[in-house]
Amino acid sequence: MLSACHHRIEAQCATLRRLAPHLLARGVDDEARAVANKLIAFFDTATMQHHAGEEDHLFPALIESMAGSDAICLRQMIDGLTADHRALEACWQHLRGVLERIAAGECVPLLADEVEVLAACHERHMEREERDLLPMAARLLSDEDLARLDHAMRGRR
Repeated sequence: MLSACHHRIEAQCATLRRLAPHLLARGVDDEARAVANKLIAFFDTATMQHHAGEEDHLFPALIESMAGSDAICLRQMIDGLTADHRALEACWQHLRGVLERIAAGECVPLLADEVEVLAACHERHMEREERDLLPMAARLLSDEDLARLDHAMRGRR
């Protein structure tokens, strides 16, 4: 489920990247306003729920699975991923304000560099999770644990 969400985030980042040149070429038209609204809805819900699901369910389950062990590496990874979540959320809040204005029909610039910062940060973060976190979860957690996590995270949605 987390990997599938990563793919949806990648798709929305691609849409965000396409919006900046669209605005330059066509201005704040109906399509731009609709895309801005969809991006706001996605990043305000799916991305935030994804981060919360990891922090509330997956990260604690991984720490618990290491009970009695030296989990310094795992804790450092989780601390780093959690810090990434806060940085992504702060970056999103800035762009969200611009998208709200576009959705309202205002002709404001959506800077490609700012879009790229958010998209690239998401890409680096998701790559770390896919490369390090998810394989670790597959190794450390039982099938029952994974099913319970899946159920709990789906329940958030």
